[in-house]
Amino acid sequence: MDDLKAKYLGQIADAADESALETIRVAAVGKKGEVALKMRELGKMTPEQRQVAGPALNALKNEINSALIAKKSGLADKALDERLRTEWLDVTLPTRARRVGTLHPVSQASEELTAIFAELGFSVAEGPRIDTDWYNFDALNIPSHHPARAEMDTFYMHRAEGDDRPPHVLRTHTSPVQIRSMEKMGAPLRIICPGGVYRADYDHTHTPMFHQVEGLALDTDISMANLKWTLEEFVKAFFEVDNVELRFRASHFPFTEPSAEVDIRCSWKDGTLKIGEGDDWFEILGSGMVHPSVIAAGGIDPDVYQGFAFGIGIDRLAMLKYGIPDLRAFFESDLRWLRHYGFQCLDMPSLHGGLSR
Repeated sequence: MDDLKAKYLGQIADAADESALETIRVAAVGKKGEVALKMRELGKMTPEQRQVAGPALNALKNEINSALIAKKSGLADKALDERLRTEWLDVTLPTRARRVGTLHPVSQASEELTAIFAELGFSVAEGPRIDTDWYNFDALNIPSHHPARAEMDTFYMHRAEGDDRPPHVLRTHTSPVQIRSMEKMGAPLRIICPGGVYRADYDHTHTPMFHQVEGLALDTDISMANLKWTLEEFVKAFFEVDNVELRFRASHFPFTEPSAEVDIRCSWKDGTLKIGEGDDWFEILGSGMVHPSVIAAGGIDPDVYQGFAFGIGIDRLAMLKYGIPDLRAFFESDLRWLRHYGFQCLDMPSLHGGLSR
């Protein structure tokens, strides 16, 4: 035991780093170390021999462990001294830059869908938020008696008595941009129209101002099959899933014929929405083939060109993707909410680099 003591205490004193120290510990007091093997020999000794050897082995083990702890502490102190000697900080330098500003989830969702539709060949078109009721209603085949044209649903701009100019409204959808784009660019045409819209409604899923994106594709041979493929590719890319199942239900919109509302297969488990799986369906948008009267209102011959259109609520997409429960929170200007749900301003989404990071 004196030889073991001298051997291992010498090795511990000469250890250059913690790795070498661990090797010594395993060889000396590990489960298969020399001290452990000596302790196993106690069973072969007489009671008188065990009374002498047992305490001596325990004392040896404790001494080696104490030496290991002291050496490890010494090595740590030495490493710290070396760091303090070689590392330094110029306290006169500017502080680290902090993130300035946060991108709103609606802006993030708009950037994401713009990147997706750009890959599908769609360009972005914009138009005024205050427009005439002709662009907002008449050109879109919405008759004068339609409920959407009532003042209880639409915000009309004030007109002085005797003013014979056409009524102006806060646009109720971004579809007027489609008419203006057809007038300006003609056909063929492939655009999306994102932006803010206004309707007189307010609850946890509706606000007086919200955001929509409408899409329009016109050509000589476009069909519902092109619409279905486009929407499937968009949903897969936006929700970042490999497979989706969409359900098209017959509906009615004045500006499309035939018209369809689109549901997506999903599941709700523990309050979490999962897209592309499960037995539930969730409505996400309205769509259809553009009504010939709408094409004609845009100055294009409906006997030559046809196309599809769709409208999606950007706020709803953001709620679904990022798990935001109340639409009203989007507009409450709560910085704590924005810091929680916001995005880095300079992380531009792309299909190749990733959408939401």
